[in-house]
Amino acid sequence: MSVNVPLGPLLDPAFHLGTVPTTWAELLGFATGAVNVWLVVRQNILNWPIGIANVILLGLVFLDGGLYADAGLQIVYIALQVYGWWVWLYGGEGRDDLPVRRTTRAEWAALLAAGAAGTAAITWLLTAYTDSTVPFWDALTTALSLMAIYGQSRKLLESWWIWIIADLVYIPLYFHKDLKLTSVLYILFLSLCVAGLATWYRDWRRTSGGRAETVPAAA
Repeated sequence: MSVNVPLGPLLDPAFHLGTVPTTWAELLGFATGAVNVWLVVRQNILNWPIGIANVILLGLVFLDGGLYADAGLQIVYIALQVYGWWVWLYGGEGRDDLPVRRTTRAEWAALLAAGAAGTAAITWLLTAYTDSTVPFWDALTTALSLMAIYGQSRKLLESWWIWIIADLVYIPLYFHKDLKLTSVLYILFLSLCVAGLATWYRDWRRTSGGRAETVPAAA
């Protein structure tokens, strides 16, 4: 499908990878996405405004490529980016900077239940109401991404594991949909997620001494 919006020129080809065109939105999404994840790894607050620009660009790419759940996900991402921005600034004790912590059992249970329900619901919606050729995989990556971005907004260490799983699905999915540059971007994301996991783990060890978490699930 084509996207007839004021930002439509962003969907013009910037260059071609073989016979496959790469749009300006995909190219700029590549750049802002790489910078965004690098800033998250470093726990830099600027990751949130860069992330907002990134999700707008990728939303256009996914809508044009027929990945409707991923396109809709970007709208949710904007709200979550604003939420994460606020929490990182004021979510710690005494409304100060938020520290890295481990995910509690109750949080895992809630995340897994929400992820399973979201995958099932989105798969049904995409099958029933769109011409998506990959409804389950589109739904699964959408659910995983929502789980991960929520965990990231709370600085949950294990959110990196969820991102890693999502990226392992995204890479072949985007390649299959001829989003070659975006597929390469997610290979870069995967390596940055591994680095982020290691960096956040070291920070958690430094601030908590590696002790078991005592933070209640509702924190």
